[in-house]
Amino acid sequence: MAISTGDRQKVMQLVEQLPDESLSEVIDLLNNLLRQTRQSQPLISSNSEELLLQVIGRRLLPDEQARLDYLREQNENGDITEAEHQELLDFVSRVENEDAERAVAILQLAQIRKVDALSLIKEFSSPMRINHAV
Repeated sequence: MAISTGDRQKVMQLVEQLPDESLSEVIDLLNNLLRQTRQSQPLISSNSEELLLQVIGRRLLPDEQARLDYLREQNENGDITEAEHQELLDFVSRVENEDAERAVAILQLAQIRKVDALSLIKEFSSPMRINHAV
């Protein structure tokens, strides 16, 4: 069953409503679900490496990055409007989701290549790659 973006957003909204002391339990639950899912699914075939690399390499477009930088600066200066603040929150949510997707893709790629995920993280965090980071 495919999960819609709306379903993912609903989950995030529910998590945001939880008290801070419950977050460690949520993290444990999600990690357990992820572990169970990985154990029940076969490893992704090596012909999926390109798709994983696309997810890992995905970044904001230059104009989006410039807008995010502007909104962050406005927020730090205290000159941000309510609409801009909401736009900043939307950007942050998007970036966090994409970071999580990148992390999963790195773990899957590490499984395919039979290497330590940390070595891939270092590879994809090289100074040349960071230039385009969020």
